[in-house]
Amino acid sequence: MRSLLFALLLFCIGTAAEAVPPDFVDLKEAVPSLRIEARYFGSNNFVGRPVDGYGAPRCYLTRPAAEALKQAETALAPFGLGLKVFDAYRPQRAVDHFVRWAKDLDDTKMKATYYPRVDKSVLFKEGYIAARSGHSRGSTVDLTLVDRESGKELDMGTGFDFFGPESWPESMAVTAQQRANRLLLRRIMTRAGFRPLREEWWHFTLESELYPDRYFDFPVR
Repeated sequence: MRSLLFALLLFCIGTAAEAVPPDFVDLKEAVPSLRIEARYFGSNNFVGRPVDGYGAPRCYLTRPAAEALKQAETALAPFGLGLKVFDAYRPQRAVDHFVRWAKDLDDTKMKATYYPRVDKSVLFKEGYIAARSGHSRGSTVDLTLVDRESGKELDMGTGFDFFGPESWPESMAVTAQQRANRLLLRRIMTRAGFRPLREEWWHFTLESELYPDRYFDFPVR
């Protein structure tokens, strides 16, 4: 009887530890007009398979980040545009999965799509893969612009998660219209309180992060 109670206690503790923290919200509930394409839930990503920690096609952010994202979405509405989110909060176990994948130099099945001109052996050195991700703090989001009615993505010159200098927001390897689309996304997001990343046109982090030093690992489900 005592062992059964102990096992039950451990189960309850484990379940509580993996619950969604109260300061996090489901983006589709917080901003219903958002388009969601949770890339790491499926196989259309640089790993080529579902990523650890993504048990549902959902995206979470801390409440302040979600509120700022809603501001950006609202600002785009008069122009017939909206936002599509590819990833937001990222469990640490997903980051660990990326690290294991990057160390397996024989697994290159997605190279042609996601890193055609980057050797997999330099992914750590060049900063494409790291042991920690700001996404795990819950205030970083990967996204793009879409036509509000059709959902069609605006042309950004590269796809989401493309490894290479072409993905830098100010890259001259893309057309003027593609750079303009990137600039519009950056303007909208920075005005809503996010800061961009120099190497990825799709990546934005809330300036006033709720958890600037904490990395979460609860699963997306």
